[in-house]
Amino acid sequence: MRRAAALAFIPLLAAVAVAGCGSSSSSSSAASSSDTYKSVTVTGQFDMTPKVTIPKVKGTGALYTKTLIKGTGAKLTSADGMIGNYVAYDWSGKTSKLLGSSYAQGAPSLFVGSLLPGLEKALVGQPIGSRVLAVIPPADAFGSQGNSQEGIAAGDTLVFVVDMDKTFSTGNVPGTQSNNAGGKLPTVTAPAATSKAGPTIKIPAKTNPPTTLQVKPLIKGSGAVVKKGQDLAVQYTGVIWRTGKVFDSSWSRQTPLTTVIGEGQVIPGWDNGLVGQTVGSRVLLVIPPKDGYGSSGASQAGIKGTDTLVFVVDILAAA
Repeated sequence: MRRAAALAFIPLLAAVAVAGCGSSSSSSSAASSSDTYKSVTVTGQFDMTPKVTIPKVKGTGALYTKTLIKGTGAKLTSADGMIGNYVAYDWSGKTSKLLGSSYAQGAPSLFVGSLLPGLEKALVGQPIGSRVLAVIPPADAFGSQGNSQEGIAAGDTLVFVVDMDKTFSTGNVPGTQSNNAGGKLPTVTAPAATSKAGPTIKIPAKTNPPTTLQVKPLIKGSGAVVKKGQDLAVQYTGVIWRTGKVFDSSWSRQTPLTTVIGEGQVIPGWDNGLVGQTVGSRVLLVIPPKDGYGSSGASQAGIKGTDTLVFVVDILAAA
């Protein structure tokens, strides 16, 4: 993953009216006079790069959050995904360094899945349109282990400023399937409207799989067209044509997948099949080996080098 939600903050990393700068409101844990967390200051307008000043002293204190700009949208829940902008800093000893910024990358990030505990506490319950400061102690971040991949040492404090743009559902995409495929292609049965499970996939009996990539929209979403290089949040189920068995499913984990699309971070069948679709769509992908895991297969998932794969993918959000 590329962006903040890419900092492995979501495992890895989880507008309505836009408020202007004004008086700040705060919701923070109690702090003693020895706390330095409350000395972090932020200036700037919503959805523009904030100026963050971190004191040149060792960071101390309990989790500190502050609503710098109060939004007017619905409150974020733990079941929602969110699209927003952010900056993140690592505060180690008397120094701090920038870990990442969606503003610098030119596109917002997806916050979905299991966020760092401190970040989740800071954001859940905040109204959309808010700018939130979170100064996160190690106990609510990476603890005594740190995160060497991101250059975060054991015991480091993290500082986030997040602009909360909009939410999205992490369940099934809305709408009724316009078709269930079938015939020489697998049949896809939609779950009940209230179900948290994903669609079921039935492979046609005594039928050879197609030799070319098949892309069949089952629900046409009304959102933006997915572009190469965007971050996607999706729910999906994958089945091996040969066995008819599910080998992987984000629905079964109740946690969407986030990935960059169109840039080789997923198998070619996903890159080629999902770019150009619209957000809110449910798409059937039938992927021959050359567009899947190739002749080597993926033995850990029971996939042979000759296996055709079948996916049903719900496109939840793109950023």
